[in-house]
Amino acid sequence: MADTLTKLAKIIEERKDQDPSTSYVALLQSSGLNKILEKVGEEAIETILAARDIQQGDDKSKLIYETADLWFHTLVMLSKFELGPQEVLDELEKRFGTSGLDEKASRGTG
Repeated sequence: MADTLTKLAKIIEERKDQDPSTSYVALLQSSGLNKILEKVGEEAIETILAARDIQQGDDKSKLIYETADLWFHTLVMLSKFELGPQEVLDELEKRFGTSGLDEKASRGTG
């Protein structure tokens, strides 16, 4: 999995400074942070709706498709800040062996 995310992050880095008329990644990057955040939010909502629709009889392929879109746009967002999937994977790795409830309580958030 990490290899696929790494390859995708590399492609995003290569494309982010290209001509926005020929690269979707470049178009998003040139449109600014708010546009990127809007796309992440839109894809998050579409992912949630796809998950809900499974309970109503839809197949799981739409959830997989929407999750892929969400992950892609999240990687574009991270790239805007010169970050990539490895930093997120490192954070997840640090959490192994820690109860999710304990980790959440340590942040002091609901």
